[in-house]
Amino acid sequence: MSKRLAVAFTGPSNSGKTTLILKVARKLIHEYSKEVAIIKHDPKDKAKFDVEGKDSYKFSDTGAEVIVTSPTRTTYFSQRNKDLDEMINLFGTFDILLVEGLKNLPLPRISVFRDSLDSDYFPYMNALAIDDSIKKENYDIPNGVDILELNNPDEVISWILKNAKEV
Repeated sequence: MSKRLAVAFTGPSNSGKTTLILKVARKLIHEYSKEVAIIKHDPKDKAKFDVEGKDSYKFSDTGAEVIVTSPTRTTYFSQRNKDLDEMINLFGTFDILLVEGLKNLPLPRISVFRDSLDSDYFPYMNALAIDDSIKKENYDIPNGVDILELNNPDEVISWILKNAKEV
């Protein structure tokens, strides 16, 4: 089995994390022929997956672990928090795992910012993806943090391929 790589993206709401992950995932899949898995952390439980009244909702509402399978997809609804290894095992095969959020995971981390930086993120980041709205000279960015162009997914992918953690 080829090695599987994982990297995490972190940053405040509306910083562009999801947009960057989508660009990176599409390129990895279509231009690099990689199988990509994505984990999104939803710290405030805001994500809506199944709609009240539908069978998937009714099954999930019992508190059971539920898999809904169809000819084109398999969806897994879990009532329990999973650790990284458990989530990785659910995916089966993939080449690259992109994680949005979960800043306590021991993964190389790209912090995404627009307009201003929050130094609270500095201890967790290995790379910083920013655009021209950020003036780097106004911040005391820690040594060893790579600066990436937020709007250049190829640069971000190149960093991921070099720095992601084998999982």
